[in-house]
Amino acid sequence: MTKRSKYERAQRGAESDRTKQIEAAWAASVPADTAKAFAREVEAVIARGPMPRQPDMAPGTLPRPPRPGREPKVKKEETRSRRSY
Repeated sequence: MTKRSKYERAQRGAESDRTKQIEAAWAASVPADTAKAFAREVEAVIARGPMPRQPDMAPGTLPRPPRPGREPKVKKEETRSRRSY
């Protein structure tokens, strides 16, 4: 948890109060029908809840191809040595 000085806490409180004042002034300046439509859309989104999680990529799939010139080296085939002991 972050510790903040009394001054920082007071500044944050003043910022949040000022933000609320600005939002209230903006809401008052918007026409009533537009504000109601906006409020309905916000309620619908909140009621819907979070979006479902996107499916993960298939196992073993790289997220993006390597940059040109940085491709992984091709594995060498193991050859039998000529000498066998």
